[in-house]
Amino acid sequence: MKERREKMETLMPDWTEYELVDSGAGKKLERFGEFTLIRPEPQAKWEMILPAQRWETADGEFVKATSSQRGEWRFRKPLPARWTMQRKNLKFLVQPAPSGHVGLFPDQACHWDWVEARTKRAARPLKVLCLFGHTGLATLAAAATGAEVTHVDASRKAVTLARENQCLSGLQKQPIRWIVEDAMTFVRREARRGSRYDAILLDPPRFGRGPDGEIWKLEESLLELLSACRKILNETPVFILLNVYSTVLTQGRIEKEAEGLRSVLKKMLEGFQARTTAGELAIEDAGRRRISSSVFARVEF
Repeated sequence: MKERREKMETLMPDWTEYELVDSGAGKKLERFGEFTLIRPEPQAKWEMILPAQRWETADGEFVKATSSQRGEWRFRKPLPARWTMQRKNLKFLVQPAPSGHVGLFPDQACHWDWVEARTKRAARPLKVLCLFGHTGLATLAAAATGAEVTHVDASRKAVTLARENQCLSGLQKQPIRWIVEDAMTFVRREARRGSRYDAILLDPPRFGRGPDGEIWKLEESLLELLSACRKILNETPVFILLNVYSTVLTQGRIEKEAEGLRSVLKKMLEGFQARTTAGELAIEDAGRRRISSSVFARVEF
């Protein structure tokens, strides 16, 4: 594979309905549509810029117990269990969950835009596979431009929410297969069936379990999964995206992590001519303090 190694990119999304309002003291103040929420943020070791009174007007806060990873939402006023947001042509649900997540990762909007652009640019209708697809926004970005998408996630709740996002976005007629299954199991079966895809999106967790108890550990499982994905790639693929979320343990070695993803994709794609880039997704608050969210590698053929 011939390629030109490039400097790591730092990408930050463009939003109207989402905003990282402020951060500090281990927390972040975010606006999701008309509501503001406070969530833990270990990277925010600096002081808050806005006065305490502004933080106190937040509609809710996710508070973690000091003795465990468990936490709970504390709302300062009654909020709907979920509400709708929009970005460009996609509409989707925000739903505060017991984990502290809300149904979307705002930094991922950079990837939605990239997937949309690469799918539009293709000279043919694409078959796209989205693994670890969560609530479906990358899937919908591809489907909205005419791709036939297979969306795989081990969480039935996530896939149910993704299907609701499909309806909210008016994409009910787009060809999307929704699969609740372990990613490795699905890819191996597709290989046996002779299925082929033009593009693959992967957003794996560092640790997870499949619906039948399958264990996923990024360090042990990623190379095996990529090797399996190679077997279901079309002879003339269009793009691949691999994204992995940052943790407290990976902070300080973002560039090394991103380069590691680029390296494993290079190994996966030996024999192909392609351009590979690597970088991080981040979001800045009003004081231009940057919170790194994930690292990624992208391949264009």
